Amino acid sequence: MFLWSGEISAVQAEHEFVGATKCSMCHKKPEQGEQFKIWQDTKHAKALETLKTPEAKDLAAKLGIADPSTSGKCLKCHSTAYGFSEVKVTDVIPVEEGISCESCHGAGKDYMKKSIMENKDEAIANGLIVPDEQTCKKCHNPESPNYQPFDFKERWEEIKHPIPE
Repeated sequence: MFLWSGEISAVQAEHEFVGATKCSMCHKKPEQGEQFKIWQDTKHAKALETLKTPEAKDLAAKLGIADPSTSGKCLKCHSTAYGFSEVKVTDVIPVEEGISCESCHGAGKDYMKKSIMENKDEAIANGLIVPDEQTCKKCHNPESPNYQPFDFKERWEEIKHPIPE
């Protein structure tokens, strides 16, 4: 199953997904701030699992959804690469990845090379997204059936994973 968080943008449609395992090859290293490990400890990494809880199943039933862990209405914000065809997904992205790297940073095939990532402008030209409040609000918005007020600055502190200076 190939899934994407939020809506498909025109920029994203140009690039292919590779999956968090590819990202981890560089971003698990201490010199990269162990970004992959930081992500693994977030709610984003466990986003699909939340759809399997009794609370999610109860909420889904109220909305007429039989199984939230297989419903596109839920998966669009609880998984990666939702809405993209297999052509745009170079490797299988396990739905269990939840909201992974490319959900926020864009499909990575064209910017994942170290030589490209070393130049931020070149990485952006090749599909890298520098997430901002609007990136987050694709899913963290009042359309979500369990929406709670979203404070970007507060939530950013919980999920940021910068490269050490």
